[in-house]
Amino acid sequence: MNRWALELQSDGKGHEVDPAEACARRAPPPAFVWIHLDGREQETLRWLNEHGGMPSSVIYALTATETRPRSEAIDDGALINLRGPSLPGDEQQDRLVSIRAWVEHGRAISVSFHPLDGLDVLRDQMTAGSIKDPGDLISHLAMIITKRVDPVIAALGDLVDDCELALEPEHAYDTRRKIAEARSDAIVYRRFVAPQREALSRLAELDAPWLEEDDRLHLREAADRFARMAEELEAVRERSALIHEQLTDLRSEQIENRALLLSIVALIFLPLTFLTGLLGMNVEGIPGAHESWAFWGVVGFCGLIAAGITAWFSYAHWFRR
Repeated sequence: MNRWALELQSDGKGHEVDPAEACARRAPPPAFVWIHLDGREQETLRWLNEHGGMPSSVIYALTATETRPRSEAIDDGALINLRGPSLPGDEQQDRLVSIRAWVEHGRAISVSFHPLDGLDVLRDQMTAGSIKDPGDLISHLAMIITKRVDPVIAALGDLVDDCELALEPEHAYDTRRKIAEARSDAIVYRRFVAPQREALSRLAELDAPWLEEDDRLHLREAADRFARMAEELEAVRERSALIHEQLTDLRSEQIENRALLLSIVALIFLPLTFLTGLLGMNVEGIPGAHESWAFWGVVGFCGLIAAGITAWFSYAHWFRR
């Protein structure tokens, strides 16, 4: 089974230990152990039931298939569910993958179903001694996720800015495709960004002895940044809808201009068609039928009619770009 555990030892650094033995010891604070499990493994549920020592509702929440960001105090611990970007190359449906954690005195158990980008950084921080307790672990995790999600949301805003500058007829189709992708991404990200802000804010106010004041400050900062990201995503959605309307109006204007041009061409050739049809009748008495100049005379007369009609349309401002 793909699981590992890091235990804070006397040198102030995290060392890899056996997860089952670490759970069995349950040393009191300041000792601290972090156990991480792979939710895709079939043995995870059995292992949690045998070694977890936590309420059954928590085990169900840690192994649930569908989750949303939340933080909830249960007995002496806290159930925390956050979302962050997956590792590059990991193909899965959601843009943000979940990491679930049960945190209590001296212990944290986390479960993820997909590789979370930044989890290796969190592990290195504990190995280096930067993480001393569950509060440090959760606050560092929140900051790592925030630093990785923030540029993605900012990139969506920049994409919308570029689309606003590319509102030209020759770029209409490419801009329509990009703005549709940006709007779809904004909807997907906002599904988790907004509740994650609430989860972090609630976690910062949690009455837990393992949360120190600096941990709460980091959690509030992460919640504030997620609030700004939620506002940015809402702005991306609204601006995308406005740009889509402008593209629709631009396309309608293009169709209208082309229809107008076709109508002008038809109106120019309508009297010419009548004249040539009249002179093309196979009956006796057509003027100039036996004259050598008649053909070029008719051509010149038709040219004068076409030029006159065109000049009138131009004077009436029918020609528009």
